[in-house]
Amino acid sequence: MMPDLGKYGAEVLSAYGATIALLAVLVWASWVRARRVRAALEEAEARRKDAEG
Repeated sequence: MMPDLGKYGAEVLSAYGATIALLAVLVWASWVRARRVRAALEEAEARRKDAEG
């Protein structure tokens, strides 16, 4: 069901689209960073375990 947005319908829908796109980019960037940080942490822990013996 699409509400009547009047003469500003294109602007409202483009704002919603831009917002959704930005949120998707933020989620993706956070996910990528989390993977990098997790890999770096696992590498540091492995080095620490090797150093301890």
